[in-house]
Amino acid sequence: ALPISQASKQRTTEQLLPAQRGTITDRNGTPLAFSVAANALYAQPNRITAEQRAIRADPDARKQAMAHRVAQVLGPPVSEQEILGQLRSDRTTVLLAPLVTPAQARAIQQDFPEISAEHREIRQYPGGELASNVLGVANWRADERKVHGLVGLESYDDTLLAGRDGRRVVDTAEGSDAVIPGSERAERPPVPGSGLELTLDSDLQFTVAQMLRDYAHKYRAKGASAVVLDAHTGEVYAMANDIAFDPNNLEAATPEMLGNPAVSTPYEPGSVNKVLTAAAGIESGAVRPDTVLHVPGELRVADRTIRDAWPHGMLNLTFTGVLARSSNVGTLLTAQRVGEDRFVDMLNRMGLGQRTGVGLPGESAGRVPPRDQWSGSTFANLPIGQGLSMTVLQMTGMYQAIANDGVRIPPRIVNAEIAPDGTRTATPRPAGIRVVSPQTAETVRDMLRAVVQNEPGQHGT
Repeated sequence: ALPISQASKQRTTEQLLPAQRGTITDRNGTPLAFSVAANALYAQPNRITAEQRAIRADPDARKQAMAHRVAQVLGPPVSEQEILGQLRSDRTTVLLAPLVTPAQARAIQQDFPEISAEHREIRQYPGGELASNVLGVANWRADERKVHGLVGLESYDDTLLAGRDGRRVVDTAEGSDAVIPGSERAERPPVPGSGLELTLDSDLQFTVAQMLRDYAHKYRAKGASAVVLDAHTGEVYAMANDIAFDPNNLEAATPEMLGNPAVSTPYEPGSVNKVLTAAAGIESGAVRPDTVLHVPGELRVADRTIRDAWPHGMLNLTFTGVLARSSNVGTLLTAQRVGEDRFVDMLNRMGLGQRTGVGLPGESAGRVPPRDQWSGSTFANLPIGQGLSMTVLQMTGMYQAIANDGVRIPPRIVNAEIAPDGTRTATPRPAGIRVVSPQTAETVRDMLRAVVQNEPGQHGT
């Protein structure tokens, strides 16, 4: 039993037992984000002064020795004079160092137990900007004494990654953080966070991001995004934007850098949307690749006059030629053969105007005008990629469906959850949506070859 005088000076304290945050890796196990333990060093200048005077020692000499030891252990860029200045202040508590390793903290406390070490956690991103728009960032929050996700997957899956902190009740001597031996009780152990294995491939992600930045710079693009999907599974192998940030240096990031335009910023697709009109034309039987269309120089639809990108008189173009030369007029003639109902059905099958459910925050559904809000010229816009918007991820998904024999697989970016004990739970593969028949998909793929041809008599765009 404790003497009455000692018992009266002890206090009951609830201590936090922090849970370790889960790791994020790519599909091959390469770490993209992980946590390491750290400490913050604090001191109480007034208390140090009082304790030294109580034993008739020189408080300033003690503080000088303390500052020297802190600077010696931590090394540059820590300034011994700045540490000493803090210790000489009249503040109740001063922060000597925000982030040090546990080994450094122990080395300092061994000589100067007056310095207290508080738990911290450092989130590290070994790839720097690599996939930063996807990963986001997590940062230490002093008010809750733990790391919290701010943006990206770190925020979207924060609860899963964070785990659950533990608690224990202990007795400490009054005026000290020192735990009285044997006083620990009512302990609830922490539960570490689960990890995420992404579908990304780090090497491909790096290459795509580099190529995209170079291309955007060359053509002075206002913005650029790229997505690489596995044609058969819908897994996202790479997702890059021309602007990114280094999560290890969050102070240098602007708000624009923290987003992920590939999923959050819809745009008017223009001619890339003609693949949808082509698929609808072949699937419905309205045209075949060798169907000859009489394409005038312009076409009047309601209050709009549609022209091609180059002036011409009446042309006889096969449907393959219409696609190869990206003829607006020829595409609209095809859409008229398909009809509004079948065209709208193809829009829905392609997933336009709907979120993909990829598993990333801030995803936009894009916009397709509701059928009951169409004007007379709406059907002159949609087949050539105007009057609607989509994200780069949605656009990639349309081409994935054509590449995958007509089956669209909703994309996903999380491959598996990794439990604290290492158990791996694979993310269920979404059910495929049949968009067109395998024969139609093969036909459209073959027609798309003409877009990149540069042969006598056949020049694509």
